Amino acid sequence: MPIAPVAAKLSVMPPPSPHPAAPRRVLVLGATGTIGRAVVQALVARGDAVVAVVRPGAVFDPHQAQGAIIRVADVTDPQSLARDGIAGEAFDAVISCLASRSGAPGDAWAIDHDAQQVVLAAAKAAGIPHFVLLSAICVQKPRLAFQHAKLAFEASLIASGLRWSIVRPTAYFKSLSGQVARVAAGKPYLLFGDGSLTACKPISDRDCADFLADCLIDPARWNRVLPIGGPGPATTPREQGEALFALLGTPPRFRRVPVELLDMIGAALETLGRIVPSLSAKAELARIGRYYATESMLVLDPDTGRYDAGATPETGSETLADYHAALLRGTEHAERGAHAVFKDSIT
Repeated sequence: MPIAPVAAKLSVMPPPSPHPAAPRRVLVLGATGTIGRAVVQALVARGDAVVAVVRPGAVFDPHQAQGAIIRVADVTDPQSLARDGIAGEAFDAVISCLASRSGAPGDAWAIDHDAQQVVLAAAKAAGIPHFVLLSAICVQKPRLAFQHAKLAFEASLIASGLRWSIVRPTAYFKSLSGQVARVAAGKPYLLFGDGSLTACKPISDRDCADFLADCLIDPARWNRVLPIGGPGPATTPREQGEALFALLGTPPRFRRVPVELLDMIGAALETLGRIVPSLSAKAELARIGRYYATESMLVLDPDTGRYDAGATPETGSETLADYHAALLRGTEHAERGAHAVFKDSIT
């Protein structure tokens, strides 16, 4: 059920973040994801009391959430979330980092919309006054199931009567790191077109988490849709590849991949999906790959229809080059989801 982008107050220049005057009790959903874990760590470091909800059967390292209370609850089940997650306690805010794993239509609506609705209803029933939502900057131009699902929930949150903060980050470091291992192994860096079709201001998990945590204490971020990028400047895939080769001290080597290849794959899977239903979900994954290969993760100017790097706010201090250097040293390990355009296995 497609939905048009939400007309909401848009904050494009968030002010410097203040520091909390007193600890808060915060419920964090999606704590097993990389952003969710970083949010838990950021809140604990500030002295907040954190309850992190993880799904039944989730693999979760408690050392990554030291100082937080870990509770197991099914966020798709209102009774489980109320009983096992909130447990009749009072909270100052909920931060939801829930997101579908694949972006396939069924998964997207089940998590990005339906599960979020369960959390919203539970927050209202428990009297939690503030809901901070981790969304995505790509919902500005919705063409995919998960984007429509996110927008539909954004609309529900805005109409909920709660104080809300909707954070739409640009590309994450992890989604831009699928080629580090292959390039380090001597393979060329793959580009769609000439590598200048898109641009973004990559943001680290930690910088994104700090921004989300600051939404609890910064009134300028209340009842606002907040697009946010990393420290900038905006960078294209070709520039990202050049920076990676510079880290390795080797001459740049690129191989171009035609965007039409993704169109062909998507069309073939969609046709086959009429015979084998499971292939329909894979067709959506091909469409997701094409979207990220051809659309910038920057603020979209509604008047011109163009992406605007200058209008895309920046936050934090960690750069993609810093992260790639840490990956090469082995001090960081990339955890990439299904939305990563390139995987290490591409040859």
